[in-house]
Amino acid sequence: MSFISVFDVLGPIMIGPSSSHTAGTAQIAFLAQKMIGGAVKEVEFTLYGSFARTYRGHGTDRALLGGIMGFSTDDTRICDSYRIADERGIAYSFKIDEEDTDIYPNTVDIAMTGAGGRKMTVRGESLGGGKVRIVRINQVEVDFTGEYSAVIVIHRDRPGVAAHITKCLSDSNVNIAFMRLFREAKGHTAYTIVESDDRLPADIAGKIQENACVSDVMIVQR
Repeated sequence: MSFISVFDVLGPIMIGPSSSHTAGTAQIAFLAQKMIGGAVKEVEFTLYGSFARTYRGHGTDRALLGGIMGFSTDDTRICDSYRIADERGIAYSFKIDEEDTDIYPNTVDIAMTGAGGRKMTVRGESLGGGKVRIVRINQVEVDFTGEYSAVIVIHRDRPGVAAHITKCLSDSNVNIAFMRLFREAKGHTAYTIVESDDRLPADIAGKIQENACVSDVMIVQR
C-alpha cells in the first residue's frame, strides 16, 4: 500500500493558479539561478508542450522571471516580475517551440548569462504538485529534484575524481543522501551530483576544486 502526504493533496504554498505551470516553473528557474551562482543578467526561456500553449494565461512567464530573480514560489513579487526584471536591467525573452513533440509536456529550457559573463543552459520538467526535475545541464543529461541541498561538480571523466569528491564531503561531515554521475561520453565531460540531507559547508566548493580534473563546482542549498 502506498501513502501520500496531505501536502501532496493540497499542493504547495504558491502565487498563481497552477502548481505545475506556476509553482513548478518558478521552482525550476529558482534552481537554475542557484546553479549559475550570481545574478542573471540575460535569459531566454524556451517553452514546450502545454507551457508553450498556456504560459501567459497561467502566469508561467511571470513565475519563470520571478524564479530567475531568486523569488520563491510563495513570493508575492512574482506578480510584478516583469516590472522588477526591467528595473534590474535583466534582458529576457520567451521562445515557443511547438515542433518538438517528443518531449515531456511541461518542459522549459533556460539559457542564462550571469553578471560575470558565465553562460549556462538548464532544462527542467514540472511534474505536478509543485515538484520538479532538472534533466539537463549544458546539454548533458542529468536527474535531480532540488529537494535536497546539492553539490554539482563538472569535471573530466577520470579515475579518482569521485573518490576525491566523497572524501571532501566526508572530511566536512556531510551526509550523502544520493550520488550520481552523468557524462557526455567515456573520458569526456562528466557531472557528478551529490545530494545531502543537510546544508553544505561554505568552503566545500573550494575543497573539491583542488582536484585538477574539476572545472567547476555549483552549490544548490535548500
